[in-house]
Amino acid sequence: MIHPKCWDYIIIGSGIVGLSVARELYARKKESSILIIEKENAIGLHASGRNSGVLHSGIYYPKDSLKAKICASGSILMSNYCKEKGLPINRIGKIILPINKNDDRQLELLYKRATTNNASVEFIDSKYLKIIEPEVKSITGNALFSPNTSVVDPKSIMFQLQKDLKKKGVCFMFNAALKDIDIQNSTININNNHYQYGVLINTAGQYSDKIAHMCDVGTQYALIPFRGEYYKLKKDSKIHLNHLVYPVPDLNIPFLGVHSVTTIQGETYFGPSAVPALGREHYSGFKGINFRDASSTLTHISSMYLLNKQGLRRYTHEEIGRFLKFNFVKAARKLVPNLKINSLQSCDKVGIRAQLYDTNEKKLVTDFLIEKKYNTVHILNAVSPAFTSAFSMAKKIVNKVIL
Repeated sequence: MIHPKCWDYIIIGSGIVGLSVARELYARKKESSILIIEKENAIGLHASGRNSGVLHSGIYYPKDSLKAKICASGSILMSNYCKEKGLPINRIGKIILPINKNDDRQLELLYKRATTNNASVEFIDSKYLKIIEPEVKSITGNALFSPNTSVVDPKSIMFQLQKDLKKKGVCFMFNAALKDIDIQNSTININNNHYQYGVLINTAGQYSDKIAHMCDVGTQYALIPFRGEYYKLKKDSKIHLNHLVYPVPDLNIPFLGVHSVTTIQGETYFGPSAVPALGREHYSGFKGINFRDASSTLTHISSMYLLNKQGLRRYTHEEIGRFLKFNFVKAARKLVPNLKINSLQSCDKVGIRAQLYDTNEKKLVTDFLIEKKYNTVHILNAVSPAFTSAFSMAKKIVNKVIL
């Protein structure tokens, strides 16, 4: 397909955020020309397509954060889209369990954050917990229940969005190798062809920092890829969970710990791990290892470890131990005491968390970050709950584009 050389909007990356931005742009600027470029030959091959499918309700985030402001509304918008398009969705609910004796204080903080963020939650005691989720146990006798947390099929949502956008005249360019960006002349070099843009929108996920740097944006930030791996619950394990089950997390770091995920297909997994990957696409084995990225990642992780920023030292020790299945199951057993080591099997469910790192502050960035310079807009740190928040985030992004 031959594409025009001039576009009102060029979006880099066809993940959930890029698709949602295109949808929002069309809703406000129907007469505009929109091009989405994607380096792969199809959508959904990286973070968005590997998403757990959980629509989070907005429990975890401090009130002034962007995550707090858009997660709950994003979940509602995404749920409504699934219902409108007849896409599968299951309001399965989530239970958050204390796994340490002093976790009740954190549980109370999560409750306050949830109510501030318009997320429906309630305290439950061990008696009620035993009724709704017999396999789990709270070490303090308390838990939080989030009835509105849902699970969806991420790829079905993305394919539906792509179908909708194509019908509206939004164009897609696949196998698009980005060579250069000329911010002075508002042109982008793709496959050695130059295209002019009115506004360039960077939603490149695992490569968003590199593209931002090409536009002289966010130069103090670097991306650290963390690989998340899961174990699958065997069907003959005799363990059945009615809800998603999460531990009370360490709120100093942007990870939620080993938890259960029940997919829209009814399969249950435990995970993820959160270990630095040796490349932005290092999903397994040697494939995807990038020595430059690996060197950068190890340098940044070492700095945080030595300074013990965000309590990373203890977390690192825990994650290293979980390389062994025995220790991984030990972590999962804090939620489900009857879980046996042979109840879980290895699987190919794995994803990369494109976690942003502030090289000046020497710490992980915990919130979404949207940066604008000239006529370029960059979505950095689009990690969880980015899928949940995508429709609401798109409104924020387009506000920056138009204003």
